[in-house]
Amino acid sequence: MMCLLLWRTAPTARRPAYGLVLFLACLVMFSAVKNGHADSPQPLKIVAFGTSLTARGGWQPALETGLSVCLQRPVKVESVAKSGETSLWALTQVDRVVAAQPDIILIELYANDATLHRFVSLAQSRKNIGEILDQLRQRLPQARIIVMAMNPFSGLRGLIRPFADSYVSAHQTEAEIRGLEFVDHRPNWERLTPDDLARAIPDGVHPLPDVASKIIAPELAKRIAGNNCGE
Repeated sequence: MMCLLLWRTAPTARRPAYGLVLFLACLVMFSAVKNGHADSPQPLKIVAFGTSLTARGGWQPALETGLSVCLQRPVKVESVAKSGETSLWALTQVDRVVAAQPDIILIELYANDATLHRFVSLAQSRKNIGEILDQLRQRLPQARIIVMAMNPFSGLRGLIRPFADSYVSAHQTEAEIRGLEFVDHRPNWERLTPDDLARAIPDGVHPLPDVASKIIAPELAKRIAGNNCGE
């Protein structure tokens, strides 16, 4: 419509001279609109890869909003996550993460490995996360990969994970020896009083989404966009 208006308003005597230039300009405009570049930048795409702490986390919308404000661009967070699953399952899901072509990958895959009844040894868990990280680095070389430790566990859910800290340390080590980032959210949770922490994580493992949004999202926004973000 804009191209037609320009053509109609051009002086009649000069229309032949304007023709080629106008055609090329309109072609560029059409291409930009078709590809979504005309008015806004492409969204920053994030994939959150993990367990129920991601699948049921509820912190993703807050991260989208906070980062979008900081970066002044759209942000989209997708999840590849399933409750009750381990790093063995995650090995079968790498294709899904790669297919999303994310700019950033957030990974938490230790929580169910650490449960006694899943029978994923510490050595196996460390091997699995290493293979996952290697595949992602190879297949998504431009993506920023951030391995995470989430919230503390308590009650029965904590008792069945007596060596959870060792699993976190193993995943952290595998990230750091590859030069990847690691974010530990647990200190921010532990700043809550014992009563507030118990109310925030009533079943001992899954935080309430509104509290998770206030603790996890700002920390991630700060790590991704800089120290002035998320405050």
